[in-house]
Amino acid sequence: MACFTVRSLYPWSCAVAAALALAVHAPVLDATSSASSSPQPAAAQAARPEIRVRAVDDFAVNGRGDNPAWNGVEWTPLNVRNNAKDPFPTKFKVLYSKKGLYVLMDAVDKKLTATFKKDFENLWTEDVFEVFLWTDERDTVYFEYEISPLNYELPIIIPNFEGTFLGWLPWHYDGDRKIQKAVSVTGGKQESGAAIEGWRAEFMIPYDLLRPLRNAVPAKGTKWRANFYRMDHDLGKDQVVQWDWSRVGKNFHDFRNFGTLIFE
Repeated sequence: MACFTVRSLYPWSCAVAAALALAVHAPVLDATSSASSSPQPAAAQAARPEIRVRAVDDFAVNGRGDNPAWNGVEWTPLNVRNNAKDPFPTKFKVLYSKKGLYVLMDAVDKKLTATFKKDFENLWTEDVFEVFLWTDERDTVYFEYEISPLNYELPIIIPNFEGTFLGWLPWHYDGDRKIQKAVSVTGGKQESGAAIEGWRAEFMIPYDLLRPLRNAVPAKGTKWRANFYRMDHDLGKDQVVQWDWSRVGKNFHDFRNFGTLIFE
């Protein structure tokens, strides 16, 4: 597959690892495609959920989510998919500043199923949180972010044309374009295979990273489409448990069923 970068349009590079990973999303079960999962019957009928996002001053993330900026922000629960039993409640919070979108995600868990020890790996094949941001409905292009319990990440821009899509890794991913992130674990060690009670990820996605997506710098009244997900692999690859915020169909890339963030 030929890979290229158009400098005037996208400050993202086409990386072979990400391209191969995303290329198999449609036919293969993974964290973002879940092709063999049953469609969620409520996706088409249920009203899309909305969250009003409060503006704050920028702050440093530490993975614990104990900055006072989070005080007063209600937790929003995720929904377990495919009629699975849900012993592991999952929830999130969102804030925004002049520089970026802050996300705090929290999950009950019993085992830390994660082995990758570097960024840009196929993180969806292990325990992971995921956030999808569709900033402008005129373009079927959105941002996806994945973070593991070991604090490794996968940020990608995804052009999605009628279900055909690939992921592009960021170019010049440093400085003000770099995501601020941290993860904390409760009830055990932050290591592969550890018995734990839960884990939490806190991160800030800078708007500068989202360039050149349109409508990528929100102000009061701006609306983005978005979704929030979790994958848990503790029971093995044949019994992966999935969660979503806005109910989607057979895969996480069902962007037309994303919910809405309304910036205050």
